[in-house]
Amino acid sequence: MSGQPFQVASLAEVETFRGEANPDWHRIRVHFGITSFGVNAWTATEPGQQLIGAHDEVGGGAGGHEELYVVIAGRARFTVEGEDVEAPAGTMIFVSDPAARRGAVAHEAGTSVLVVGGQPGEAFAVSPWEGSSDFLRYFETKEYDKAIEFLRGRLETNPSSAGDLYNLACAESLAGRPEDALEHLRRAVDLSSELLELAQTDSDLDAIRDHPDFPRPQA
Repeated sequence: MSGQPFQVASLAEVETFRGEANPDWHRIRVHFGITSFGVNAWTATEPGQQLIGAHDEVGGGAGGHEELYVVIAGRARFTVEGEDVEAPAGTMIFVSDPAARRGAVAHEAGTSVLVVGGQPGEAFAVSPWEGSSDFLRYFETKEYDKAIEFLRGRLETNPSSAGDLYNLACAESLAGRPEDALEHLRRAVDLSSELLELAQTDSDLDAIRDHPDFPRPQA
């Protein structure tokens, strides 16, 4: 935490994780050392990109948060519990029910969404998915062996973390360890149907996608 009474930063100054096919993730909470609520932002790198992945806040890796989404640039289409909401810059969408499924697709590159969240009636705790996110640094530098080591260390503490199992499978796929990747992916999707859906299009898993043991939705 800074010793100053306030801090100022632009999104460009905040640590940002960039994936080949994913939106930029701006780690606002970490940048400012915020400990009382969750806050991050995402920026689309191309039109039609999934800006906020379809999710709820009660599944594995979730924090049980109510969430406020603010479109700060561009245009997006949100889908909340099956209802579409067109959201140009300035639109705010508050999802009070942690069980409500929500997501957003960017209409144009440069669309940015600020997300603020916390668990009602509880002291703030970092969501499990955010707590494990440091492995993304190794994905950016393609140091997949280091990502594997980091995620295996987390699983020693919580072996039933669906998110960590899934990310470990991605790292192992990229590192050329197909058998390990398939095993950890199977365990992840057994714990989370959302991850089964994500796995069908995740480019990190392309190296193992054609394997007969790759998990697929039942027809």
